[in-house]
Amino acid sequence: MAQDSPPTARSSGSATETDGSSAAGEPSAGTDADTDTCDLCDLPTPAEPIVASDVNGTFCCRGCLEVHRTLERADDAPDESAVQSRLDQRDRAGDDRDRDRNLDDLDGEDAFLAVDGMHCSTCEAFLETTAEREPGVLGATASYATDTIRLVYDPDRLAADDLSDLVSGYGYTASDRSAADGDAGADDGLAPLLLGGFFGMMVMVWYVLFLYPTYFDLEPVADFGGYETAFLSANIWLFTSFILFYTGYPILRGAFVSLRAGRPNMDLLVATAALGSYGYSAVAVLLGHSHLYFDVTVAIVLVVTAGTHYETSVKRRATGLLAELTERQVDEARLESGETVPLEAIEPGDRLLVRPGERVPLDGEIREGSAAVDESLITGESLPVGKGAGDFVRGGTVVTDAPIVVAVGDEAESTLDRLVSLLWSIQSSRPGVQRLADKLATVFVPLVVVLAVGTAAVSLATGSSASTALLLGLTVVIVSCPCALGLATPLAIAAGVQTAAERGIVVAAETIFEDAPDIDVVVLDKTGTLTTGTMAVESVHTVDDGDEGVHMADGGDEGVHTIDDGDRGVSDRVADELLRRAGAVEALSEHPIAQAVADAAADRAASDTVANSAVEAFEHTDRGVSGLVDGERVVVGHPDFLRERGLAVPDSLEPRIDDARAAGRVPAVVGWGGRVRGLIVVGDSPREELDDALETLADGREVVVLTGDEGPATEAFRALAGVDEVFAGVPPEAKAETVDRLRARGTVAMVGDGSNDAPALAAADVGIAMGGGTQLATDAADAVIVGDDLTAVAETFDIATSTHRRIRQNLGWAFAYNAVAIPLAVAGLLNPLFAAVAMAASSALVVCNSARSM
Repeated sequence: MAQDSPPTARSSGSATETDGSSAAGEPSAGTDADTDTCDLCDLPTPAEPIVASDVNGTFCCRGCLEVHRTLERADDAPDESAVQSRLDQRDRAGDDRDRDRNLDDLDGEDAFLAVDGMHCSTCEAFLETTAEREPGVLGATASYATDTIRLVYDPDRLAADDLSDLVSGYGYTASDRSAADGDAGADDGLAPLLLGGFFGMMVMVWYVLFLYPTYFDLEPVADFGGYETAFLSANIWLFTSFILFYTGYPILRGAFVSLRAGRPNMDLLVATAALGSYGYSAVAVLLGHSHLYFDVTVAIVLVVTAGTHYETSVKRRATGLLAELTERQVDEARLESGETVPLEAIEPGDRLLVRPGERVPLDGEIREGSAAVDESLITGESLPVGKGAGDFVRGGTVVTDAPIVVAVGDEAESTLDRLVSLLWSIQSSRPGVQRLADKLATVFVPLVVVLAVGTAAVSLATGSSASTALLLGLTVVIVSCPCALGLATPLAIAAGVQTAAERGIVVAAETIFEDAPDIDVVVLDKTGTLTTGTMAVESVHTVDDGDEGVHMADGGDEGVHTIDDGDRGVSDRVADELLRRAGAVEALSEHPIAQAVADAAADRAASDTVANSAVEAFEHTDRGVSGLVDGERVVVGHPDFLRERGLAVPDSLEPRIDDARAAGRVPAVVGWGGRVRGLIVVGDSPREELDDALETLADGREVVVLTGDEGPATEAFRALAGVDEVFAGVPPEAKAETVDRLRARGTVAMVGDGSNDAPALAAADVGIAMGGGTQLATDAADAVIVGDDLTAVAETFDIATSTHRRIRQNLGWAFAYNAVAIPLAVAGLLNPLFAAVAMAASSALVVCNSARSM
């Protein structure tokens, strides 16, 4: 059965707008290379581009025109200062270079690599600098939020296979982004922690049994006989070296990266304290002293590593809640002859055979056949679109009900592949939000180092010995609470991730905890987000034998019996018979609307009547289906399809048909025995929780609906309470640009579920995917609603706000402690041992605060 397409609504406004194509935004298979492109999304414009007298520029569709008209007004358009302010706020200026330069202007090939090991914004700057020093690499942008780096390189000087090796090193591992397998096989860091813990216990045994007692002029707990102090010290030194340089390697690497990038971070503070106590103790061993502070190094490294590992393991467990989703990209194509060949072997002009249920491999033009094409994955449109010879079809869309032959377009590319490439490009250019602790560290770390050096210098200048002065400076570094500061963020984030997981929300990127509390604009996709995303029968209208005055229900029209979805308890033989016969015929069609009718018939039937109904002489067209059921010809489809078969549609049904179309639904008329028997209305219904969700989301935020649908299917959402604006008919490539322009209004969150939403999810400050969405959408999102409940979006914001508040509390306590402890250390009133005890107490408070329920 084919779609009964609702009429396309013109954009509002007094200006004259021209649509030069019956399918706006769909370039023909033979688009000229010099064709102008859309001023919003850069797609080719049709032969007669969309224009308006009140808007400068040309556009591929009315959706792009409307977005440009609304968001490019003088009072909305972001100027350079506003853009720079936003970049500064998000800490995008990672170093002195312009991170946001346009790599598209560079003359080279693109490569997208997945990088394991990035964990802060300094990693981004370090990897970009490292890559750009390599001959042949023209430019690079990296994002730790998405573990992606984009390289523009000269293929004459570098081979694509060598690029991963250029980026790998210093603890980072790069691989081809298209072949990356998420966290599969990733090292979870447990082995270094366990081995470090084992050697740490050995170190602490020596301290408890031998060194600690001597610090307080007590006898050792055990008699070691022939063991000399030097031998014990050497053992402790060796074990501590393993812990520092093996278990603590990620910390040291982070410190090194921060120095190379010129941006002090918390890793640098932790490494300074660990290396300071280690270096002092190593010199003390060589000089034969017995007061060693290797235990401080051990405590710092193990506590911070354990906190980071806990955060990672919680996030990994949460990510495991996501079901494995079907890979959507096509890697093979079937020639018209039936031969299957790799996609890279396809040339422009090749004729491909696409069977029902298969994806169109590449963009092209239908040469033979007609079918209903499901474009929801690409465009977000909920209803399949009827396509015939000469029509353009997008690569990645699904042929639902009949085979077609497609001639590959001039570019021999897929719309879906373009979306994937666009997604990776956005992800690689989207730097992660610098953690609050790292922001503070840019000031705090240099301050602590200056105080430590100054204290040691003053002590030395006032006559103290070199060892005393060094010990005093070391105490200042140790007492600066690196453990508490190092734990403040990971423990709070782990608690937030755990809380979210318990409520059916998977946090995929911890940057959500920095951005989500300040959301100003929430952008919502329509299909699959505001609606259920699946076709279903919404109501059945039957015509009684007398056609007039025989039966009325629920205030329905004269002669029409209406049974809505909520009336499943109503026994109505006419409606049951209507569904039974229509479902029997529609069950032979693969069209999504036909399947909805067949499913409803099966659900309504008290027995397996529908499945057992024999259908003979089945016929299928692009406007309807028919077949012999119980010896009578049953016809289901577009009203005109039935009229062509000689079945007149009663006047009493016409208002129902008009109402269905006005609401963006599909009316399927059913008839047999020479006359029309009734009407089945099929549509993509709004979610049950929609009103409650919008009410919560609209509290202090602007709510915008962004959809590829247009016409009646979107009009109902303009009237919803809580919705401030609706952008309809927006192609996938323009969604990301729309989100970016909305940033002029503040921090933006995007909620979607389809591959067509993925670039917009990645471009938004916060991207949230519904759990029933595609893999591309979930890969692009910062959080995924596993339960597919729209009300959980606002709950995601609440959890992020609570987590952000917890991070601030932890850091506040740590710095308040420092405000007291550091002056005492500078005054010489603390020694490293008591500093370590105070540091442990502060860390315990951070742990307890993080463990509180949200």
